[in-house]
Amino acid sequence: MRVELLPGRTVEQRRRFAELVTDAAVEALGARRQDVRIMFEEVAADFVANGGVLASEDADRAGQVSHFGGAPSAG
Repeated sequence: MRVELLPGRTVEQRRRFAELVTDAAVEALGARRQDVRIMFEEVAADFVANGGVLASEDADRAGQVSHFGGAPSAG
């Protein structure tokens, strides 16, 4: 499974996410724990858009983007 995140998540946050998703895959899919693979990829806020708006320019996400290391624009 590939997970794209804005930069700034801690190792602890990624570890917890991986544990919870692995537990869910084991339960819902009957997967073996050792077969659940999760790859994290950090994506800069100006390289991802939601609803046609770059995350770095989305006023609704400005607090979240700046919290995780992005630089929201002033416009």
